[in-house]
Amino acid sequence: MKFPTKSVASGHIAMLIFSLLVSGSFVLGSIIANLIDPDLVTFLRFVMAFLLIAILIVFKDKLYLMKDLSPWKSLILGALISIYFITMFEGLKTANSTSMAVVFTLTPLLAGLFDLIFSNRVMSIKVWITVIIAAIGALWIIFDGKVENLIQFKVGFGEKLFFIGCICHALYASLIPKFNRGEPAIIQTFGTLISGVIILGLFSNEKIIYSSWFDFPIIVLFTIFYLAIFATAASFFLIQYSAIRLSSIKVMAYTYAVPIWVVLLQIFFFNQFPNKITFIGAFIIMISLVILLFNEEG
Repeated sequence: MKFPTKSVASGHIAMLIFSLLVSGSFVLGSIIANLIDPDLVTFLRFVMAFLLIAILIVFKDKLYLMKDLSPWKSLILGALISIYFITMFEGLKTANSTSMAVVFTLTPLLAGLFDLIFSNRVMSIKVWITVIIAAIGALWIIFDGKVENLIQFKVGFGEKLFFIGCICHALYASLIPKFNRGEPAIIQTFGTLISGVIILGLFSNEKIIYSSWFDFPIIVLFTIFYLAIFATAASFFLIQYSAIRLSSIKVMAYTYAVPIWVVLLQIFFFNQFPNKITFIGAFIIMISLVILLFNEEG
């Protein structure tokens, strides 16, 4: 078994950090989901993340690279990721953070299908089998380890809604390398964020204008800050950094780590232990992730 090259390894490390940051957004998001409108959360996190990235671009003297950005491509990426974030918070109103994180783990399969459509990167049978096994682990948790639930498709509204967002997220990951024209990840991230701000500003302007901004509890403000800095600006950069080093299916494969991180965070911070079904599914997912990590393909 060959170890990844330095470039590929850096992509794997970036995505491992990404998965940890994203898991925090599920845990915190479940706390504030019913305290603030999803459109407002997404708009605020985009604005704060956009300002942070803009400052970094000016500080690094990379403003001249803005000419490489394609407005329509940035708008597509911004729209896709906006839909993902909004459906996540809408879903968290009725679904728990673990089940939502598990739904998120179905995105690698979707990303693999989009890769076949949008790029020339074709993954081996071994990688596909590994991804399918991990998806089985995810479905085991989603359907509570019961075949009858799968047959009757007993899934909550929140999970169904978020699955639409996950389709958008997988498409987003697949389009990043196709849309990239050689610009650094931070520039592409800037284009995506400003597009998200514009789109949400246009479609949610009344909610933004008439909201009681000073009445939100501290936990909401803290969560928005975390989402903007760590789960938006940092994670956008990490996924776009990795997407030009790894195939989309392997970038999205790191979503497998998200429910594992969520379980660990809930145990550590809230002393909430999952049931045996969740542990079995998480173990299957973890094994699949390790196999992908040491696979010699990008």
